Amino acid sequence: MVEYDNSAFYYFSLSIISFYVVPSWYRIIQNVRAALFTSDQEIGAVVRTSAEKSKADALKQTSKGLKALTSTGFLLNLGITFVLSLIVIYLGVLMSQNGEIHTFDPFHILGIDRGAELKIIKKAYKKLSLIYHPDKCYKNHAEEFCDDKFLAVKRAYEALTDPVAKENFEKYGNPDGSQSLQVSIGLPTMLLDKANRNVILMTYLVIMVVILPYAVWRYYSDSSKYGEKNVMYDTYSWFYHSLSEHSIMKGLPEVFAGSAEFRERNLAKSSTEREEITKMMNEVKSQMQKPKYNHPILLKGNVLLHAHLLRVSDKLSEKFKEDLDFMLRYSNSLIEAMIGVCKHQDWLQSAIECIQLGQHISQALWVKDSTLLQLPHFTEAEVKDCEKAKKPIKSLKQYLALPDEDKKGLKSITEEQKSDVLKCCSLIPDLVVSTRVYVDDDEDSQIYAGDLVTVQVTLTRKNLADGEKAGLVHAPRFPFPKQEAWWLILGTHVSGSRDDHRIIGIDKVIDPSRVARHKFKFLAPKDGTYEFDLYVLSNAYIGLDQKHKVSLTTLDPATLPEYKVHPDDAALDLEPTLFEELLTGNIEEDSDDSDDEESDAESEAGGIKELSAAEKKKQELRNARKKAAAAAGDDDDDDDSDVSEVYEDE
Repeated sequence: MVEYDNSAFYYFSLSIISFYVVPSWYRIIQNVRAALFTSDQEIGAVVRTSAEKSKADALKQTSKGLKALTSTGFLLNLGITFVLSLIVIYLGVLMSQNGEIHTFDPFHILGIDRGAELKIIKKAYKKLSLIYHPDKCYKNHAEEFCDDKFLAVKRAYEALTDPVAKENFEKYGNPDGSQSLQVSIGLPTMLLDKANRNVILMTYLVIMVVILPYAVWRYYSDSSKYGEKNVMYDTYSWFYHSLSEHSIMKGLPEVFAGSAEFRERNLAKSSTEREEITKMMNEVKSQMQKPKYNHPILLKGNVLLHAHLLRVSDKLSEKFKEDLDFMLRYSNSLIEAMIGVCKHQDWLQSAIECIQLGQHISQALWVKDSTLLQLPHFTEAEVKDCEKAKKPIKSLKQYLALPDEDKKGLKSITEEQKSDVLKCCSLIPDLVVSTRVYVDDDEDSQIYAGDLVTVQVTLTRKNLADGEKAGLVHAPRFPFPKQEAWWLILGTHVSGSRDDHRIIGIDKVIDPSRVARHKFKFLAPKDGTYEFDLYVLSNAYIGLDQKHKVSLTTLDPATLPEYKVHPDDAALDLEPTLFEELLTGNIEEDSDDSDDEESDAESEAGGIKELSAAEKKKQELRNARKKAAAAAGDDDDDDDSDVSEVYEDE
């Protein structure tokens, strides 16, 4: 009979709990370290200009200090881990008191030392047998406990005094002799107590029928909602439904607002929220495209995003500001999902519009705003000052090209603010793009139809020194740190409508080095001259996008010189492989008689059958190989030639 063993239960429980407690404490320590000892640079709270100070302070409040440790998830995990740790300590104490897993040890049962004399053994047995004898033990303990103890003492005494039992114990570890594998169950003996049966049964039913099925269902339902880049499948479905090859910038905020991640949060639950949405709608509707959908969730998200793009988010309530930050937190991954949908559908221009939406979200600007407003402390007054200059400056790219002493719009701001503007100009990338078209491992510069063509794009950031890395984007109105990156799109160049353009490849280059390289690979089209469009678009700055032409001339592979086999290589082809030798060896033995019979039959019929086209071709190939071998001066052995011919004839 298999016994329940308390000691084994302690070990088993401690092992199971450790699988949760150890990683959990490690994660808690990491969170505490990040909250109390992480540097500002690690959390993206950098202050390069005074415009970034408020953003850095907000990041510190949410990512550093004790406030960062007050999230519901962290506190819940801390509580569970603490309780389980107390259980681990309790189990450790029990193991120290009764930590030996159930084994038969007669010395331990009798409470004597190993090697004790017979006199001591008998004395210990007599003492314990009186204690656990049913007549006395039943008065203070349960019958089952007394019986087990009494039998154990009796077996222990026999194992040390009876010659046969002692020999069995010394040889097999059991006084009864060789036994089959004996195991005990790692469960507490309390489960055998009749008084606990109802409680144990109810606990078992709750765990097996309620808790475990719920946990499995919850895990499956949550994990089945998300696809690539941790974006929900419902979001992808919405993007496929709402995006098209004719999507334009002004309609994309509504598409973005319909993401499944926002639906529960953006549902207006009170009349106060609905009134605030209506109020903000009046603020932004002049710059908002007429909504295509009138669903309340879409309307709220659309209004909040426009409040950010038009820089009027300071008019939102604290609740709506939190909802807006929640949307902006997911903006990077969701915009990449929108670009992925456009790539899958081969909508080149729509993909460009989605990338540019990400730029506008990063800088909190909209389609009619000047790109100069990306500079810190610049307002409409400074923009007009630049536009009214002797040489009008209307774009950020023009402004960056000017020497510092010739930059306009700095008269009405302080020296500190001027320093911020110049610092920001040094942070914004000055990108030079070069391309190279070639075929890998081909010394010939010519490209033929069907070759695997490589278009290598080299990005050089002239604003960085050698060995310097690009840092975070200067985006003080975007509440989260964002690393500078570039989108590369290679597409076909077709004059006419946007429908004629097709995508060859879309990739995001995240390499922050001064010189970054990326490769597109595709099969060369049929012979002719082609022109492709290469788009280089920033992931966060507006007005720095570039478009380049990539030319490709392919030749007809038929014009390639005929490949001639070297005589030595041709001779090698005549040598049979090991498989051919084994195969033809069997063919020779089996087919000699049949070949003779067929030859006689054909002669009697009055002639030889005409060779089929395939047989003629084989014969011509065989003759050509013989001639090549003769020209190389290589006289093959008759045996090898015969083997090859027999194999080919078969």
